[in-house]
Parts: sequence; structure tokens; C-alpha cells
Amino acid sequence: MLCSSQIPFFVFVTKLRTVFSTPYIACFHAPAWEQKRDCLLHFQISYFSSVTDYFMSNFTIAALYKFVELPDYEAMREPLQAFCEQHNVKGTLLLALEGINGTIAGPREGIDAVLAYLRNDPRLATLEHKESWSEDREPFHRMRVRLKKEIVTMGQPNVNGQNAGTYVKPEDWNDLISDPDVVLIDTRNDYEVDIGTFKGAVNPETVTFREFPQWVQEQAQEGGLLDKNRKKKVAMFCTGGIRCEKSTAYMKSLGYDEVYHLEGGILKYLETIPQPQSLWEGECFVFDERVSVGHGLVPGQYVQCRACRHPLTEEDRASVHYVRGESCPHCWDKITEEQRARFRERQRQVDLAEQRHEGHIGAKMDEQIRKRREEKLAQKEKSRQMANEIDQQKSE
Repeated sequence: MLCSSQIPFFVFVTKLRTVFSTPYIACFHAPAWEQKRDCLLHFQISYFSSVTDYFMSNFTIAALYKFVELPDYEAMREPLQAFCEQHNVKGTLLLALEGINGTIAGPREGIDAVLAYLRNDPRLATLEHKESWSEDREPFHRMRVRLKKEIVTMGQPNVNGQNAGTYVKPEDWNDLISDPDVVLIDTRNDYEVDIGTFKGAVNPETVTFREFPQWVQEQAQEGGLLDKNRKKKVAMFCTGGIRCEKSTAYMKSLGYDEVYHLEGGILKYLETIPQPQSLWEGECFVFDERVSVGHGLVPGQYVQCRACRHPLTEEDRASVHYVRGESCPHCWDKITEEQRARFRERQRQVDLAEQRHEGHIGAKMDEQIRKRREEKLAQKEKSRQMANEIDQQKSE
């Protein structure tokens, strides 16, 4: 008989927090039906508490962009900033005459509210976004809606992102890039490519996206990778797709006809394609506190140097040049003592805030990032000049 005190009573419970890991079984040997009922009630309460905790402790991340004319983009800024803050959404959104671009994170209901707010504008009604999640780490520390000349800076004002190349869905991407007549180009920057890319992809070794047009022009010369006489197809990819919208549009403006790009970017590919069938190698750098993600958009193994923002491996962190919050093997010889002292103080404040269980957004890094880029550009320019001098000497 079901209510017999001698029959074990099994309740199978799968916590939502571990929905993708092994479920566990709670076994109760209740002596009477009343106690079984109480046991059920206890698990019902515990289960729904787990569900509530799960949604309250997790952050929904939405990456979005759309090329569309927004002549009133300046007037859009303050209302959008206020709406995001009102719904506890953080991140960065860029507004420009050519459209909107950015990544935001927050509670599920907050993200849904902001997306609905944006799509209420008829010009953004078809705005698409890609989602991922962060369980135990807030992806962003503040909300910023910024006004820009371009939503992705290429320095080519006449290039219209709405005139992009041919989209290729993740399911068809492997076939395209396995074609020997296809030149596969990673349009991201060097520090992003360092930790992962598609098998066989060309790395332009750019510091910023502004350098990409110059690289294309160099490779378009006779004998170059993009020499039109070779009649090669060109396939491009980037993190979420926006840089490829512009890069393929730029290629088309130069007269290239067969130009393709990965729809939804690397993130959509990693979300869609199972790892055994994937041609992706490594992890994908993302511009938030997760630093990197792998297949299934699972957060990766990298952390970020707070001085130069370069992603760091365990080996990097074991280096004598790595000091948490101050330097890493990629920047230890480039930062000044003044900067080092500033970074050290900032890290001290971060540690104190963690001890008090308080948030600390840290110092703004825009200036440091700008200086790092300038230094890299200067080094590259110096190398080019030296190469030109050597060529001139040989010709003489």
C-alpha cells in the first residue's frame, strides 16, 4: 500500500541551478503519510526557492546592433540611459547617425524591458539580439549610452554598413571555409585572435579596426592575398557580426563581388554548432567580465589584465611579470611607474571593497587603452620605416 510506513519514499529533485549537470535524488523514509506530505511540502518550498534564487542571481547578457539612419540619435541618449538605469541594466550602448551597437546585462525582466523600449521605435522594430548568461559574475559595472561618429569605428565615412556582403548561416559556414578557393579573414584585433580563431584563418594583426582598410589595400596589391587577379572568394568573421557588416561593405566598395560573412558572428556559431563538428579552435574573447567563452557560450578560462586588458592564461598569471591589478607579461615593460602606482592603489581599493562586500567599478581604463594602442601603432610604424630603409639600401 502506498502509505505503508515500510515503503521508501523517493523524491527526484533537479535543481535549476545545476540543470546541465547531474541531478541528485533525495530519499525519504517517512513513517506516515502526514510526514510524507510534509516532506513534499518542504521540497516544494525548497525547489521554488532554488528557482527564485537562480533567476535572481543570474545575469542575462544581450548583444545587439543595427545599421539604420538615426538622425535624432543625440536626443535618444538621455532617455535611453535613464530607462536602462531604472531597470537595473548595465553595459554600453553606442548611438550614431548610422545606427546602434552594444552589449547590456541585467535581470531577465530588465533586459526584456530595454529591448521592448528600443523596438518600440519603428526604425528599430526588427532589431535582433544574441543572448548569453553569467551566473556568478556581474558582466558590467556601470551603464553608459555614448554618442559616436560610427557604431563601429573603421574611419571610412562613406562605407554603408547596410550594403554588407552575403550572410552565411552557422550551419553552412564549415562548408564555405573548407573550400580551397576561399580566403578566410579574421577581422578582429590581435589580442582577440591570440586566444582563438577558425582553423586556417588569416590574422591581419591589427591593433584597432581602423587599421583594417590599410591592411586590405596592402593585400590587394599584385601578388597579395587579396589580389583580384587570383579571383578568390573572401569570407570574414568577427565576434558578433558588426565588424563584418562594415568590412564586407568596404570590400564591395573596392569592387570585390564574392564577399561572405558569418551571420551572427562567432558567438552564434559557438552557440549553434556542436563542438565535435566545430572548426573553431580556442576560445572567443568577449568585451565584458567573462573575458572569454567557449562552445555553448560557457565562460572560458581566461582572466583579464586590469592594466592593459589583455586576456591572460594560467601560464601568464604564473609569470614573474604578473602582478594582480598592476601588470602582466604583455604590458609590464610598457607601463610607467606612475601608472603602476595608480594601478596598485586601484587594486587596493578593489580588495577593500571585496572585503566589505561592496561594489567597486575601478578607475576608467579608456586613457590606458588609448595609450597602449598608440604605442603599438608607433612600434608598427617604426618597423615599416626600417623595412622601407632596408629595401631602399638593397635597391641602391
